[in-house]
Amino acid sequence: MSCTIIVGGFFGDEGKGKIVAHIAHHDRPTIISRGGVGPNAGHTVQVGDKEYGVRMVPSGFIYPDARLFIGTGVLVDPRVFAHEIDLLGVGDRTFVDHRCGIIEEEHIRRDKGSEHLAKTIGSTGSGCGPANSDRVLRTSRQAKDVPELQPYLIDVPLELNTAMDRGETVLLEGTQGFGISLYFGTYPFVTSKDTSASQIAADNGVGPTRIDDVVVVFKAFPTRVGEGPFSTEMARSVSDSMGIQEFGTVTHRQRRIGQWDGEMAHYSAMINGCTQAAITGIDRVDKACYGIREYSKLTPKAREFLAQAEEDIGHPITLISTGPEITQIIDIRDQS
Repeated sequence: MSCTIIVGGFFGDEGKGKIVAHIAHHDRPTIISRGGVGPNAGHTVQVGDKEYGVRMVPSGFIYPDARLFIGTGVLVDPRVFAHEIDLLGVGDRTFVDHRCGIIEEEHIRRDKGSEHLAKTIGSTGSGCGPANSDRVLRTSRQAKDVPELQPYLIDVPLELNTAMDRGETVLLEGTQGFGISLYFGTYPFVTSKDTSASQIAADNGVGPTRIDDVVVVFKAFPTRVGEGPFSTEMARSVSDSMGIQEFGTVTHRQRRIGQWDGEMAHYSAMINGCTQAAITGIDRVDKACYGIREYSKLTPKAREFLAQAEEDIGHPITLISTGPEITQIIDIRDQS
């Protein structure tokens, strides 16, 4: 039995989707369950030439032998959920906790119409902030109140804990990143709830004593979408000259690019209870590393970067992404 949580260590967009997909294929979980906020987070998974961007279904969907859950703490937009079920063809193995809060059209209107949220904070406009506000006020609907969700309803904590009691492996998938946690991030430029590993466990009804590993995903060059402090941000001209241009999965806004932030990485690892780290984008540190699958073949420049990053994080780096495709990864767990 094992239970692993995978979360983002910077401001989101760290490449968690790819890391979840890889770990799923490697560790063969029976369940992959999503925590986090809701459809304001997009995860991208690339398999060969095909790219998937998902906002509700866990990004571990790419592993066909796992059931896919949406945890109790997550907000569900029934329209986005239905679209992804049809698009991915996973309706027979995807389930929603019956207590999930529901995003209504009214929440989206309030989100997009709020000058504070839309312009000052840089909200994605997906309705999550207003929906979480109504959830706290105890005025929102739950998944059990939505007729079209009836075929997918389940008790996620019961299923997860029962699976672990049977000795099965489960993955808990986080969303967003540590830097926009409501509690620990750059308030008020944050999302509408905590995003740390503790919250992802709570979102799924898994107690802290049942967590075996916390994988915190960091990006070699951190990025941020929307407003808010970003201490290592580069000028756009500098990141453009490096060939780094990215766009958000949900908003399609161009991401702000920064240099590695060792201080933030250390603090994030501490709060998240990191046991091992993943680094994505090492091919941007040195283009010669693109697609490499063995640690011994990394360049000295890349190894120097990883050594410093590991010192900053304070925990071993066990997964190194060398490109966007799911197989472009070094899994040191296999090579030790």
